[in-house]
Amino acid sequence: MNITRNIGLMFNKISAIKEQLFSPKYLLYTNIGISISLSAAGDVVEQHYEILKGEWHKWSLNRTRNMAVSGMSVGLVCHYWYKYLDAKLPGRTIDIVLKKVVLDQLICSPVYIIMFFLTLGILERSSWPELKDEIVKKAYKLYIAEWVVWPPAQIFNFYFLPTRYRVFYDSTISLGYDVYTSHIKHNDLACSAQSNIQ
Repeated sequence: MNITRNIGLMFNKISAIKEQLFSPKYLLYTNIGISISLSAAGDVVEQHYEILKGEWHKWSLNRTRNMAVSGMSVGLVCHYWYKYLDAKLPGRTIDIVLKKVVLDQLICSPVYIIMFFLTLGILERSSWPELKDEIVKKAYKLYIAEWVVWPPAQIFNFYFLPTRYRVFYDSTISLGYDVYTSHIKHNDLACSAQSNIQ
């Protein structure tokens, strides 16, 4: 009897914490925290994979920190984008959901990708020509992946979830996508590290 009661109390406490974290008062901080954490986790996974393949000798804290900060900037944009999109296109009809998906892909996906490269370029102290060159060489790969991953994911997001859970859902799906973004961003470095080893 005590075990059942304790489990019930624990679930009530978790539910109360969830309600507080996803309340309007704390939602921005929750969304940014989730985005930072999962962007960092995606990079850690990718780095460990590169270490296993022999492309790196050890894990780079600076790289993970930079990826986490890029997650923060994208999380901030996502937070306000979803609020804006849901205010301008309220409802959950298929027509509304598909409009949101198209707008998300045509407007926000390019913004997210540019924010990603700009944030990392600033943190890595890249020159403007280096940053421009990297965007030209790599951004299209991420944009193609965006069209594969996000439309089906966003249909679910816009149809079933309330606004306050959108960034959480996105970040969860993004964990796998963040592994790929880390790979695309750092692939040149891994290749040059590999050639230096040989």
